[in-house]
Amino acid sequence: MHKILVAGAGHIGSMIAELLVSTGDYQVTIADQSASALAAIATRPGLDTLELSVTDSTRLLAAMQGRYAVISAAPYAVTAAIAEAAHQAGIHYLDLTEDVRTTQTVKALAPTATRALIPQCGLAPGFISIVGMDLARRFETLDTLRLRVGALPQFPSNALGYNLTWSTAGVINEYCQPCEAIVQGRLTAVPPLEELEHFALSGVQYEAFNTSGGLGTLCETLDGKVRSLNYRTIRYPGHRDVMKLLLQDLRLAERPALLTDVLETAIPGTRQDVVVIFATATGRRDGRTWQESYAHSVYPQVLAGREWTAIQTTTACSVCAVLDLLAAGRLPQQGFVRQEDIRLDEFLASRFGRAYASGVGTLAAQAATLRAAS
Repeated sequence: MHKILVAGAGHIGSMIAELLVSTGDYQVTIADQSASALAAIATRPGLDTLELSVTDSTRLLAAMQGRYAVISAAPYAVTAAIAEAAHQAGIHYLDLTEDVRTTQTVKALAPTATRALIPQCGLAPGFISIVGMDLARRFETLDTLRLRVGALPQFPSNALGYNLTWSTAGVINEYCQPCEAIVQGRLTAVPPLEELEHFALSGVQYEAFNTSGGLGTLCETLDGKVRSLNYRTIRYPGHRDVMKLLLQDLRLAERPALLTDVLETAIPGTRQDVVVIFATATGRRDGRTWQESYAHSVYPQVLAGREWTAIQTTTACSVCAVLDLLAAGRLPQQGFVRQEDIRLDEFLASRFGRAYASGVGTLAAQAATLRAAS
């Protein structure tokens, strides 16, 4: 049985812990500096809690001793400290960060790592890179790769067309930082909130625009191999204009804490969400130009005996699937591991990856635990 430390007892960290323990293959300690967050965790054999601030490097390092791996589900601002401690402790490291600078820190640690360092194991970055690379492999010559992901309310009812389903600070960070893309064959930075586009899937109208971090390391991997590669976040029409007003015209990008407080006060959360995933590639194969696409929507699901939101499901199941593949020896055991190194078929065939592979909403009526599916 592998011993796992999960850093962060929020909505995602708590689900990760629940899913791993439900398999019977992992013993999990979930750590957080918030006593109230830990009090909400139902401890039982195989699952315990630890009150700990990850900024306390001495105690964090001690908590990692004897562990197989640590999973960071902590805020992006403190994730690098967890990576550095894992590197020092000599244990496997996985995270969910979309923050580019954090991933650069992890990459810098990799040459001297004795275990695997696997950042960006969530939805975007994460699963979308696995999908994108799977599409890219289908072509003899790849021309364009467009990746689109959105975590949305099923029933939008405000001018933003948005409810809080994810880290507010993380969303603001994605809207403010430069975005990587490949344009006319050259890796470049493009501005956030720009290159607005509109499209429809299954009769629903959406918009999409540049946001930071969603491509993970895919630009670096495909540099020189594709003419055009970009990632954009999906929202309902009108969202981008309102956020651009707040962040740029009113200069709240310079006061992210204030904007976070405003949004968390005024915008309600919801458990009725949907994750929309849309990827399209074009290129040459068998002497002609082809297009291949992947389109899927994920709704709230029942796993390990509880119903979870779509964004919880996609994020937590993704990192749990990567951990399973690592434990099974299907991934490199040392150094920096990119999401695009993971095969889509192996991911979707795993007991956690099935949450993505299932039909729309079909798991919402299932109450079987992941042990039964393993």
